[in-house]
Amino acid sequence: MKIKYTQDLIGFMRLFDNAIKVKLRDCFIDNQGKLTFVVDNEDIGKAIGKNASNIKLLESKFKKKIRMLAYHSDKKEFIKNLIYPVKSEEINEEEGIITIKPINRESRGLLIGRNAANLRNMEAIAKRYFDIKEIKVTD
Repeated sequence: MKIKYTQDLIGFMRLFDNAIKVKLRDCFIDNQGKLTFVVDNEDIGKAIGKNASNIKLLESKFKKKIRMLAYHSDKKEFIKNLIYPVKSEEINEEEGIITIKPINRESRGLLIGRNAANLRNMEAIAKRYFDIKEIKVTD
C-alpha cells in the first residue's frame, strides 16, 4: 500500500518533530478522526511524555484528538499496541485473519465498538503496515 501525505499531515509531522524530539515513523488521521502518530516501540514512553504531557501539548496545538501508537515489526505485538489499553487473552493469525480473544465482555465491546466501528478502524490501521485480510474478535 502506497502512503501519501497531505500538506496538513506534513505540517503536523513537522510540528511533532519540533515539539517532541522523537523519530516519527508515520502520521495519519484514522477513520474516527483521531490524528495518529506512529513511533518506534522503544520511543513510545518518551513520545507520550510524563503524565501524557506531550499528548496534551499536541492536542492543544492541533485542536484535535491525538493518539500515539507504538510500531512493532511483529504483527501480534503491533496488534497488542493497537488495542492498548484493552487487554486480550490471545491474538492469533491464520491465513491473513487476525483473531483477538478479549479477557471479558467489556473488553470485547470496546474492541468492536458501535456498528463495529472500532474493529474496522483497527483493521484499516493494521492493513497500512501488514498484509492482512481482516481482524475478528472471538468470545
